[in-house]
Amino acid sequence: MTDTEQRLLAATPDKLYIGGEWVPGENGHIAVVNPATGQTIKTIADGSPADGIRALDAAVSVQDHWARTPPRERAEILRRAFDHLQERKEDFALLMTLEMGKPLSEARGEVAYGGEFLRWFGEEAVRINGRYGTTPEGTGQMIITHRPVGPCYLVTPWNFPLAMATRKIAPALAAGCTAVVKPATQTPLTTLAFVQLLEDAGLPAGVVNVVTSSSARQLSDAILSDPRLRKISFTGSTPVGIELMKKAAEHVLKASMELGGNAPFIVFEDADLDKAVDAAMLAKFRNIGQACTAANRFLVHTSVADEFQQRITARVKALRVGPGTQEDTQVGPLIEEKAVAGVLRLINDAQSRGAVVTTGGAALDGKGFFLEPTVADHVTSDMALSIEEIFGPVIAIQRFVDEAEALALANSTEYGLVGYVFTEDMARGQRMIDLLDTGMMGLNVGVVSNAAGPFGGVKQSGLGREGGAEGIYEYLETKYSLMPDPHRK
Repeated sequence: MTDTEQRLLAATPDKLYIGGEWVPGENGHIAVVNPATGQTIKTIADGSPADGIRALDAAVSVQDHWARTPPRERAEILRRAFDHLQERKEDFALLMTLEMGKPLSEARGEVAYGGEFLRWFGEEAVRINGRYGTTPEGTGQMIITHRPVGPCYLVTPWNFPLAMATRKIAPALAAGCTAVVKPATQTPLTTLAFVQLLEDAGLPAGVVNVVTSSSARQLSDAILSDPRLRKISFTGSTPVGIELMKKAAEHVLKASMELGGNAPFIVFEDADLDKAVDAAMLAKFRNIGQACTAANRFLVHTSVADEFQQRITARVKALRVGPGTQEDTQVGPLIEEKAVAGVLRLINDAQSRGAVVTTGGAALDGKGFFLEPTVADHVTSDMALSIEEIFGPVIAIQRFVDEAEALALANSTEYGLVGYVFTEDMARGQRMIDLLDTGMMGLNVGVVSNAAGPFGGVKQSGLGREGGAEGIYEYLETKYSLMPDPHRK
């Protein structure tokens, strides 16, 4: 480990953050592992359900004060946080790479992306609008206002440890809500460093609290059972999201769920293959394929499938695999050993059913959790590779004969987060926008995420939207008031 890495890890907090203080956890410690080496890089506090309730106590105690804080003041704190993040971007990028494994170039991109949520919602904080008007009958005046929903429980995943934290924390703060944040146990360091940054930006004690815990279910059960909590926002797998929604329903909590995906990447016969191949590399291998927006099923028209497969195989063979800290690395490790085993299971199932692996398909020997970037051709709908979310560096190519079949294949999943379509026929592109059953779609682009756009899906990919003008309303309640028309006697 380099001196820079040691300095950074030593400076990163290792305790729970409750009520503006760094405190130990009741359950001991959690080991944070670098997936590129399999070695522990730091131990942090392991919080208990009681720690979670203390964090909620802190959030509740300052909720009214924070809700009454002028929007401009909340906005200025978010803007200062954005500025601090730009100053510390290299530290945050390296920290993410050490705990999650993504290449440094991608980690820098995540710092830029994550920072935009601070800037965007800082701007949105002062634009929470209402309505005033006369009833249709002319008998009264309607006033429609928005107010903070109240204390929130924000549960973030391991794959984008900064962006998922800012995408939830920034709108909560902008709306006037306090929060308890539970980061993933695999990648807690970025969140701990980020809340330290918020403190430096002037965020009052208790407004954001962080509890790291290896007993996620028990911690969540305790917090969700407390009637003072008013909202949960979760990003993660659909099965866990369903369980959290069941628990949230007991107190009728406002809920935002960003869950699994099975994104189709459709290449029509008239597609620009240069664009499609470039975009496929982005849509699949960004974050080592460990993204809910990653292209999962590459549906390619039979007339161009062979050429697409040959081009993409050549590109995948040329990818440089290695530790994310090496500047020339393009594909880093998967998050943990069982993730490698899970992806290999999907590949092996596909091969046993007739799929052809044109490159990759095996784990790499040595330290860390590395898997060869893989291309599987002649995949069919009955293969697990088509049905399950891959969450790894595997391109699975399935062929179709016409637009109707492409659409049927694309929509034949319980998920509906994002889809990608490549065609030079804009009328067809518009039809796909209308008919593809997803919350988001990229037309001739391989990345759709943007702080100014509403991120979210349909069906079992979740509820609600993060980002965009819509994102702040996930943290607000609407209140309607009626008073007599002052002009009527």
